[in-house]
Amino acid sequence: MNNSNTAVSVVVPVFEEEGNIQPLANEVFNALAGKMHYELIFVDDGSRDGTVEEIRRAIAQDPIVSLKQHDINKGQSAALRTGVKAARSKIIAVLDGDGQNDPADIPALLAALTSDLKTSMVIGQRVKRKDGWLRQVSSKVANGVRARVLKDGILDTGCGIKVFYRDDFLSLPAFDHMHRFLPALFQRDGGTVRSIPVNHRERWSGKSKYGANNRLWVGITDILGVIWLQRRRI
Repeated sequence: MNNSNTAVSVVVPVFEEEGNIQPLANEVFNALAGKMHYELIFVDDGSRDGTVEEIRRAIAQDPIVSLKQHDINKGQSAALRTGVKAARSKIIAVLDGDGQNDPADIPALLAALTSDLKTSMVIGQRVKRKDGWLRQVSSKVANGVRARVLKDGILDTGCGIKVFYRDDFLSLPAFDHMHRFLPALFQRDGGTVRSIPVNHRERWSGKSKYGANNRLWVGITDILGVIWLQRRRI
C-alpha cells in the first residue's frame, strides 16, 4: 500500500516486441511502485513472435500486469483504444513498447496533468532523440506538416509517452491512425494540451515499424480527415 491518491493505468500497445516486454515491465515497477496505485496493460496487436509469451511470463511474476489481445494486426490506434477501454483508472499513461520512452518520466507528466484543471493531456517532447537519421528526418517533416496545418502548437506529436484522462479519450472520434493526432483532437474538444521535455533512449531490441512512408505520406490523408473534424465540431 502507498500513501498517494494518484492512480494510473499504464497502457502499452505492442506489435512484435519480443525482448522488450520484461525490461519495460521492470522499469514501470521501479518508476511507480510505492509512489502510486497503478496497473500495467500490454495490448498485443497480433504479434507472431514471442511477445505474448513474454507478457504472460511478466503476468506470472506480477499480477498487476495484464494482457489484452487482437487476433490480427489492427494498428496502434486500435490497440491503444482497447487498452484504454480495459483500464480501471481515470488517468491513462501511454508508452511505446520498444523501450525508447522512459517510465521514470511518468510522475512528472502526471503532475503536469493534475496541476491544472484545464489540462486534458500532457505529451512528452523528445529533446535529444536516439533514433536513426531517417526516422528523425521523417518525423521532423511529419511533425512540421501537422503543426502548420492543424495548428495544435505541439512540436513532437509523435512522442509515444503521454498522459490523459480516460473519459476524455473515449469521447474522441475513433479512427485508424488517430493516435498521431491526439493533441489536435483533445483541443477540438476544448481541452488544453501541454508538452514537457522527456528522456529518449535507443530501441532495446527488434526493428522500428515506422519510416517515411507511414509517417508522412499516409499521414497526409489522415490530416485532411482531422481538418474535417475540426471544422465540424458542434
